[in-house]
Order: sequence, then C-alpha cells, then structure tokens
Amino acid sequence: MPNAAHVLGLLAERRNVIISGPPGTGKSLLLSAIADQFEQVARAGAAAFEPRPGIPARARTVPPLALPTPMQVAHRKVFRTVMHQSSKHRDFLTGVMPDLRPRAPAGAVGALPATEAPNAFRIIKGVLYRASEYARLPDHAALLIIDEINRGPAVQVFGGAIVAIEGEKRLADDGSRRPATQFFELLDPVSGDIVEYALPSRLYILAAMNQADVSVEPLDVAFLRRWMPVRLEPSAQALREHFRLGPPADLPSEATQSQHIYEAAVKAFEAINARILLGRGPEFQIGHGVFMHPSGNSPTSLDEAKTHLATAWTLVRNHVEEAFFGDVRGTAIVLNAGQGVQNHPLALEEDTFGESPRILLVGPRTTAPDGIYAMLRAVAAKPTA
Repeated sequence: MPNAAHVLGLLAERRNVIISGPPGTGKSLLLSAIADQFEQVARAGAAAFEPRPGIPARARTVPPLALPTPMQVAHRKVFRTVMHQSSKHRDFLTGVMPDLRPRAPAGAVGALPATEAPNAFRIIKGVLYRASEYARLPDHAALLIIDEINRGPAVQVFGGAIVAIEGEKRLADDGSRRPATQFFELLDPVSGDIVEYALPSRLYILAAMNQADVSVEPLDVAFLRRWMPVRLEPSAQALREHFRLGPPADLPSEATQSQHIYEAAVKAFEAINARILLGRGPEFQIGHGVFMHPSGNSPTSLDEAKTHLATAWTLVRNHVEEAFFGDVRGTAIVLNAGQGVQNHPLALEEDTFGESPRILLVGPRTTAPDGIYAMLRAVAAKPTA
C-alpha cells in the first residue's frame, strides 16, 4: 500500500499527484505523513510518524525520511487548502475583491493610505500563487495540499494554470524559461496589470478526493491527465493488524473474547465490500479505518470491543444506505438480510402503500453492544437463498 516515501518520490518526478480511495482508507493520514516528511518535522532520535494508510500512527524513534534529491533544499513549506463549492479562481491564483477593512485615523499604526476610498477593491493572492512565489525563491520548495479537490469547480479554479501545472511545462530549476514552459495570464498583485506567469519547478501539488461522494461531479478528464494517480484500497489485512488477529478463524456461536468479535468484524467488512463492489463499484466500498479505534489501540476486553464496534457499525450502516440510496433491496443484499441467513437481526418485508407495493428493511436502526456480534456474524454468513 502506498506510503509517504512512495508519494514523495512520485511528486519529485511528476510534480502533481492525486490520491483517491473510499472513505476510511487513510487518505487524511497519508496527507499528514507526507506533509510532516516534506517539512522534516521529525529529527533523528525524535518521535517520527510513518503510518500505514488507515492505521492510526504510533510514535516510534526513527530517523527522518530521506527526501528525493529535487526536494533537498534548505527551505521547505507546506500550504494547505480544501476545495469546496464556493472556491473561486481568485482563491487559488489572484483576483479582485472588495476591501472592507476599516480605515484607521491618519497616522495610526496599520492605517491604510488616505487616498484609498472606503469600500475600495484590492487584489488578493490565492494559495496556489503564494505557494508558487515561495517555491520561486532560490533554495526553496513548496508543497500545496488540496483536500476534497472534486468537491469544487476545480477546472474553473485553476483556469489557465490547468496546462501550466504539468511538470515538463514548468520553469527550469534556476527559474529560467524553457522551450516547453507554459505561461498563462493572471492579475499581478503589485502592479494590477495582466502579466504572463509560469509555475516553478519546485512547486509540488498533492490532492485528495473521494470519488464516492454523490454530491460532486466527476473531474474533467483533461484535468485528471495532469495528475499522477495513487489509489488507496480497503484492506482486511490492515484490520487484522490493528486488531492483532492471527490467520482467519471460524466464528463461534457466541463471542467469549474480544478476538471473536474482531474476527466477525473483519469477515463482515470483507463480505460487505464484496457485495458493494458488485452492486455499485469500488469507489463506494468501505475503508478499513471505519472499524478502527481512534486511539490506535483496539480494546482488549470483550465489553469494550462490543461498545466500540457497535459505534462503528452505525457508520457502516449509514454508508451502505447512502451508497444504495432509495434501493432497499440493494441495501438488504449488502447487509445479507433476506438471503436465508437464520436468526438475522434484519429482514425484508413486503407491504403496500395505497395500492403500490413496498419493500421494507425491518430491524434495529442502531445495534446495541450486546447485539453487535450477532449482527456482524449474520452479515458475514454465506447466503443460502
């Protein structure tokens, strides 16, 4: 599974990397690990973090990661932003916006020039522009992290920079123009003129997205071609390591220790994802992080394990219902209800509303800790119908 060293190597080579994967596969953890390693927050002999994606990091004494050669400069800085539906071109590059800052009395500290009228306009510097300007300095490098890149109008936000972000179309390492350098127009924050601008070589752009979000549109194919893709997949093995489980084992009729209920969780996780893959596709699967304990250490007592997994199950149930919104039968199939499994807590029932037939998924909306093992075991069982 990709780690920080792997992604940093891709960034050094390709300049733009986009990480995707179902929710709970560790995208946010991986972004944080990459940012830490890029800025070399850790020092030799100090607590450093290099988590496997999806597994909460645990401090351990290791030397800092050796950065790829292009990134080995004296000054490195990480810039972060989140794309959203209100993101605009000016938020990333430059643009004009009203200046509503209060005018202080003449001569006061921080007072604006008296020639500026109230409610004037000013040119703002967006995050991509600020990162680019930092990376243009000698012996400097910048990493721009864009989370949820598919949640906003990415193509409109990047504008003319959509081509200029390609690695081979950047400026040379010394800031000079190359034959393939792509320039685009922007509003210069100093002069206010429209100028030609190109991106520096040591500007690295790292983005992340969740393709299963039903409230967003797919990214433009031409835009995606400018990025090196990295995909994080759901991992049953990551869950086994987190729960400290051995090889797969049969489930007893009753859970008498925490390992039994964790084994049931892994088997249910695998079964649910296999059915989602058939019904909706890989983007709608569930990441292993959904079942993991936030502390990074799974509870060892049976009661605590039940409580933890009952909470996690609520997230799983909500995810399945969202992925199969309006499809009651599809939801039931994923949860293994109505498939001939004996003593399943959930069931399919047929009813009518007026003269129209209806299919209902009946059973507990939330599962109590005492019932979570029966639920997980039923979901993991092989259908007989």
